Amino acid sequence: MAIKLEELEAKQGFSLQVEDGVAVITFDLPDSAVNTLSPEVATAFTRLLEEVEREPSVKAVVFLSGKKDTFVAGAKLDLFQEVKTAEEAAAISRQGQESFDRLEAFPKPIIAAIHGACLGGGMEWALACHYRIATDSPKTTLGLPEVQLGLIPGAGGTQRLPALIGAQAALDFILAGKSVKPSKARKLGIVDEVVPTPILRAVALQRARELAEGSLKPERTRGQGLTAGGPKGLAGFFQGLANKELWAEVALEDNPLGRKLLFDQARKQLLKKTRGKYPAPEKALQVIRVGLESGRKAGLEAEARAFGELVMSDVSKRLVEIFFATTALKKENGTADASVKPREVKKVGVLGGGLMGGGIAYVAGVLQGAQVRVKDKDDAGAGRALKQVQGILEERVKRRSLTWREAAAKQAHITAGTDYSGFKSADLVIEAVFEDLKLKHRILAEVEAVTRPDAIFASNTSSIPITELAKGSQRPAQVIGMHYFSPVNKMPLLEVITHAGTADWVTATCVDVGRRQGKTVIVVNDGPGFYTSRILAPYLNEAAYLLGEGADIAALDKALVEFGFPVGPMTLLDEVGIDVAHKVGPLMEAAFGKRMAAPKSLDAVVAEGRLGRKSQKGFYLYENGKKREVDPSVYSLLPHGKERKRFDAEEMAERLVLQMVNEAIRCLGEGILRSARDGDVGAIFGLGFPPFLGGPFHFADSVGASELLRKLEHYQDKLGERFTPAPLLEEHVKAGKTFHPR
Repeated sequence: MAIKLEELEAKQGFSLQVEDGVAVITFDLPDSAVNTLSPEVATAFTRLLEEVEREPSVKAVVFLSGKKDTFVAGAKLDLFQEVKTAEEAAAISRQGQESFDRLEAFPKPIIAAIHGACLGGGMEWALACHYRIATDSPKTTLGLPEVQLGLIPGAGGTQRLPALIGAQAALDFILAGKSVKPSKARKLGIVDEVVPTPILRAVALQRARELAEGSLKPERTRGQGLTAGGPKGLAGFFQGLANKELWAEVALEDNPLGRKLLFDQARKQLLKKTRGKYPAPEKALQVIRVGLESGRKAGLEAEARAFGELVMSDVSKRLVEIFFATTALKKENGTADASVKPREVKKVGVLGGGLMGGGIAYVAGVLQGAQVRVKDKDDAGAGRALKQVQGILEERVKRRSLTWREAAAKQAHITAGTDYSGFKSADLVIEAVFEDLKLKHRILAEVEAVTRPDAIFASNTSSIPITELAKGSQRPAQVIGMHYFSPVNKMPLLEVITHAGTADWVTATCVDVGRRQGKTVIVVNDGPGFYTSRILAPYLNEAAYLLGEGADIAALDKALVEFGFPVGPMTLLDEVGIDVAHKVGPLMEAAFGKRMAAPKSLDAVVAEGRLGRKSQKGFYLYENGKKREVDPSVYSLLPHGKERKRFDAEEMAERLVLQMVNEAIRCLGEGILRSARDGDVGAIFGLGFPPFLGGPFHFADSVGASELLRKLEHYQDKLGERFTPAPLLEEHVKAGKTFHPR
């Protein structure tokens, strides 16, 4: 027999082989690192299936990917950038639904053979197949991450997944937008089998024949729910939406009263987390409920309408822009010369065994896969670093993302001691010691005396200019900043700081290292506070000013959380360390003058030894390391004492946010930032700037440069020079420009 492959199918990357009555369809999208979906792909696949259906000798179909480590990564997002109306987007959703409905109704068994990322529309495609086999490879993940882009599954996923694994598990899966490994997918009932990668094709062919013959009849039971993984970046925010405690027994979803309780509680928990800022999870909840109560047809129509509305929403536009920005960053080497190649880093030295040093050792040794040697001044410090790595690995074992054997093998990558033994062969040395320039200069000299001439020295400083640090080096071109955020194993951003003499190959190498450590990397030019610390300083200063004016601690925190930040400024000060912020203040004032002067309202707080969480005493009370309520005794150390004043929540939030946004614009104008894009990414992934607002520069564009200038001038007249508008903002107002292209 022969099935003719038309030009359209071949153009979209489809190929076909028939083996003993089984048609093997391989999808390998040309000129693309991953397979993505588009209307053209859907049309080509449907036409190919029609040919297969007409061929009597074909009894079953196996569908697999031709990409190395990707099944189908989802829809081509560029497609939605071109959509002008909600109805256009809904029409695309309906086309996808119709294609997968035909796939599900196909009269011959279709097996999805899954290796690599099976996400979004790719998973919806797999769900429409009759049998699913996944490889046990670490590269294989399955998920519906659409809420992370402000969307919902739009090709039937909100209806098929609940029908397959039950509403409870499906809600947990879709509302959190998370991905699962094959073993968890098997337990849930999303896939029918998990097999070693080398035998995927052979097993898929065998199951295809068995299904066609009728000797294999899959029995599926509803899954029992998911367990949340550790948070990271935007994914971590949405993973936090899942709360297993709200789910009752499976029987709840099978009767009207039980369903009402389940969905009402789910919505209550969602709004508690999203505060109404992220509409996609709530829309997903509504759509799933429609399908359960009114049937598949009504559910699909509700899905298409909701999908169309969300595509056109500002929130989705901002989240998609963030996705494109981080994707673009992954393709850049951090220099103006795209031809510069990073050097291989096999061995990393880490100086300092504290919280930051231990975290850096973990991401370098476990995630990057380098050999790591930690040095601390004493055995206790070295031991703390190893214990910290061990604790993170043990937590991963508990979550079953690693076996004990795998954890032990990864732990073996990291050793520690009190001298420089092991540093001679280091490709990169990262120091994470106390913020003191003289100390860092002394350590830099010691490191250069024992390392190779081509070794890179990177400082994890958050405030000391790299230019000043490099003055103490014999090899200044190889001195750079690598600013990590705490906790290092969870925070997604790495800020790489270059001074005027940093060699391009050094920058490219550190950017590459950061990516291998799982970080989103931005490169900024040198200056006091660099970018993230610099824009955080006036934000926290303004919180301290409000506190000095009599603002209530809890009310101030609540105002910024309601605005969209993950935590309020007073909680953040407790986390960072009140003493740390207090020491940064004079440095910033020395660099930028009175507009960066910190108020004296926190002097007495620091003097009493209230350092925050690390001392179990700050603005809040702590019990077993967990934050409780505000410590009322702290008010005796603040102006106005216990008599707190009532401030408008929106005004409090506006004052802090304007400080951060205005300083970000100054950084762009002074060349600290390479682009507004980098400024948005840095503020979101490093400081928790609300993702739905798109970052400081998208926020500035949405408010409008003229209105932003008016607000700053209002507060400048009222509160003084710390609200002086950035010169670049004034230039943009005069020229009628925006920070991002319209």
